[in-house]
Amino acid sequence: MKKPKMILFDYGQTLINESVFNGLAGQKALLNRAIQNGSGATAEEINNFVEELEKDIGRYNLDTVDSYKYEIHNFNFQRYINEYFELEFNMELWELEKIFWDNASPAAVTEGIEELLRYLDDNTIRTGVISNISFGEDSLKERINELIPTNHFEFIMATSDYVFRKPSKYIFQFALKKAGLKPEEVWYCGDNPAYDVDGSVNAGMTGVWYTGAIRHKSAMPKSNHIHIENWRELIDMLNNLHV
Repeated sequence: MKKPKMILFDYGQTLINESVFNGLAGQKALLNRAIQNGSGATAEEINNFVEELEKDIGRYNLDTVDSYKYEIHNFNFQRYINEYFELEFNMELWELEKIFWDNASPAAVTEGIEELLRYLDDNTIRTGVISNISFGEDSLKERINELIPTNHFEFIMATSDYVFRKPSKYIFQFALKKAGLKPEEVWYCGDNPAYDVDGSVNAGMTGVWYTGAIRHKSAMPKSNHIHIENWRELIDMLNNLHV
């Protein structure tokens, strides 16, 4: 095995350890910023409606989530909710997105990730990000740059901006095209066994299953992969590989 020319990362529970998602907290924060609430709906009513919609389209329905192949951008979803409940704001959609996300899911960096990223930069191993996420790419970049200001990611891809979501081969192939590299030259690190590990391996990359911030290890990757529980393990492994 040779050292990779580039390592790509998942976002949630990989680069960043997000707290358990609390949509109600996000809706309360948004409703406090509304200048008009024509329907008179409460944050609880809005949140219940949103949860029902999400289940219906298959995103958070455990019976259908594996067949959820396309990402709906949060801007489109938020516009539907705002107009449905006759909510008006004097802010842009990206500002509303940030308020919701910051309140629904506070986050911190995973232990050791900054050390790993410094190591990769010092050893001229390129880095980037692919995240399955409905929030926009600009919001994702802003959050990552706030939490890891010393990163040197060449690109940060949110699937909401590219339609296809992991484990689709199309999102991995597009990242390879952006990087100008062959699949065998790239490793992909993530916490999800199907989306991150099997998805990247099926695209020809080396999959790295990182479980240092995982909440529930209920399944195993089906493909051959590297398994690490902390980022120091990856540094040690790379030190023992040939260029």
